[in-house]
Amino acid sequence: AMVYPDRPSVIHGDRVYTWKETYERSVKLASALNKAGIKKGDTIAFMGNNTPETYEAHFGVPMSGAVLNTLNIRLDAEALAFILQHGEAKMLFTDREFSDIIKSAVARLERKPIVIDIDDPLAVGGDLIGEETYEDFIAKGDADYQWQGPTDEWDAISLNYTSGTTGNPKGVVYHHRGAYLNA
Repeated sequence: AMVYPDRPSVIHGDRVYTWKETYERSVKLASALNKAGIKKGDTIAFMGNNTPETYEAHFGVPMSGAVLNTLNIRLDAEALAFILQHGEAKMLFTDREFSDIIKSAVARLERKPIVIDIDDPLAVGGDLIGEETYEDFIAKGDADYQWQGPTDEWDAISLNYTSGTTGNPKGVVYHHRGAYLNA
């Protein structure tokens, strides 16, 4: 955003965002998450395709201090429910295209996360099942939010899961240091 603010960062159908816009939207996501009560170390799950929203989550969720848990779109409801429960997801952002499987997964949970819809105009089918849309959610965020980097490079940045071929999926925590060194 500082080096190439006006160059495209994301192109998705008719939507084109510059690096400046992607940064601003990511900051608003971080701010909105904190305003919604998300704290350092909380898990935020994303069930989405390669959309601007999912891309922004890779920046905005860590900016909020939370841990990003992207879900594999090929898993069944039982595996997704296990991951959401085991990872203690506080919020779940989901593309409407996956509404049926997410409804089934969430129905299996004792502690249900707040669900936010990604209303992708290129998605085929599905329903809006969340409390609000992603666009409405980030509209609550402050564009001038002063996010902080991690206080410790070993703090978690993401929580990833195996596909569970030998039983339940296994969680793997990835830290800021590893993300930085592999960038």
